[in-house]
Amino acid sequence: MRRRLAYAARGVTAAVFGIGIAEFLGAFLGASSSPIGAVGRFAIDSAPASVKEAAIRWFGTGDKLVLICGVTLVLLALLVTAGLLCLRSRTAGTVLIAVLGIAGALAAAFGTGAGPVDALPSLLAAALGAGSLRVLTRTTGPQAAVESSGVQRRVALGAFTIGAAGLVGGRFLGDPGERAATALPRAADPAPPLPPGHRFALPGLSPFRTANADFYRVDTDLALPAIDPADWTLRIHGAVGKPVALSYRDLLDRPLVERDMTLCCVSNEVGGPYVSTTRWLGVPLATLLRETGIRAGADQLLSTATDGMTIGTPTGLVLDGREAMLVVGMNGEPLPRKHGYPVRMIIPGLYGYASATKWLTELKLTSFAADRAYWVRRGYVEQGTAKTASRIDVPRPFAQLRPVPVTVAGVAWALHRGIEAVQCRVDGGPWMRAELTTDAGPDLWRQWRWTWRAAPGSHRIEVRAVDGTGHMQTGGRAEVFPSGSTGWHSVLVTVSE
Repeated sequence: MRRRLAYAARGVTAAVFGIGIAEFLGAFLGASSSPIGAVGRFAIDSAPASVKEAAIRWFGTGDKLVLICGVTLVLLALLVTAGLLCLRSRTAGTVLIAVLGIAGALAAAFGTGAGPVDALPSLLAAALGAGSLRVLTRTTGPQAAVESSGVQRRVALGAFTIGAAGLVGGRFLGDPGERAATALPRAADPAPPLPPGHRFALPGLSPFRTANADFYRVDTDLALPAIDPADWTLRIHGAVGKPVALSYRDLLDRPLVERDMTLCCVSNEVGGPYVSTTRWLGVPLATLLRETGIRAGADQLLSTATDGMTIGTPTGLVLDGREAMLVVGMNGEPLPRKHGYPVRMIIPGLYGYASATKWLTELKLTSFAADRAYWVRRGYVEQGTAKTASRIDVPRPFAQLRPVPVTVAGVAWALHRGIEAVQCRVDGGPWMRAELTTDAGPDLWRQWRWTWRAAPGSHRIEVRAVDGTGHMQTGGRAEVFPSGSTGWHSVLVTVSE
């Protein structure tokens, strides 16, 4: 048993040595070349849409940590197997280590936004891991396993230490944290003042404007892109008469506009948290595109992020007068790194998967027939129009209440259509009109509240909304995939004396 444990440990040690040095090298080549990141991205890109949505539903923004832990556990099991194989055949064990490294290289080379050079660290990991495993499991006779020698133990400890140091160093170098952001100019066109009565001050109710730290984040990146704005360029090309390349300074030198807007993710379940409101600062996108001379037939604006993510947006919706923006600021601060620094895109009325590209680096005027964006290739609808939705924030689900008048409150949104009315009911009874905050614009959510005279017992409270065009929010339940969830949000509460 001791010998089996020793060989299992050396399978892990050999891989840590190879992967650690490869991760350290990958920190200099870019996030796409990280062996661990490459496998994680391959898992994300290969997973069916239903698996992605389930991960977001179960684990929220912790889905990436869960993925990394899962990949690590599977890898650990395979490395233990490689070490144990060396008890019978050193060749079999080293081949397994090499195959794992080559698989990582293929994942890196063909992953979203990657290229052949990104395979180099994984190939290095394969060579170093396989070679070190042969050294660590070398024997000199039938019963004279080298693992019993002090020299061999020191070699194993040294290899593990070097590998672990490479892993830590690679993570540190590859993730430098928030950069010192460039100071932003004042808006040439500031946001109009919010009207009196645009918010309710109620404990537990979502604030009208979401703080940057609380703004939802849903994306496919295991490691946040670290972009130096001095090196950043936005390329606008495709079906245009005048392709252009703009620097970050070029954008900041243009007249900036400031607007309050609500953004929602298609992954938001009924009553879910993936919707937020903030004040954005940026460049009007329609003006910028018109300067390039858009050609006939370019019905899609295909945007690309520095990580290779692509998002397709109907060109007509960018040009129809809505406040489409290339965003550089958020709530009076430079755009945070996790929200797309230095530049992201915002187009009101659409889910984020069809409009809100983060870490933006390229805009291509094309057609839906010629190019299919990342999520469309995975079965989501092309247009991505956000659906009318409403949510109960207070009381919380399964709250214990007293038989007194209870304030029921929440938020409702119908992006680029606005909210006209919100209604509540209890236990399937008649719908009652809720009080709304003052309308601050069709691109913003509205808070609502309703006073319920609670009676003892268990009760279900439901909410629904009417959008600015007069259409009622549907009560029919639909899953997130392929075009966004539908249904009335409800909470169960208990009222007792």
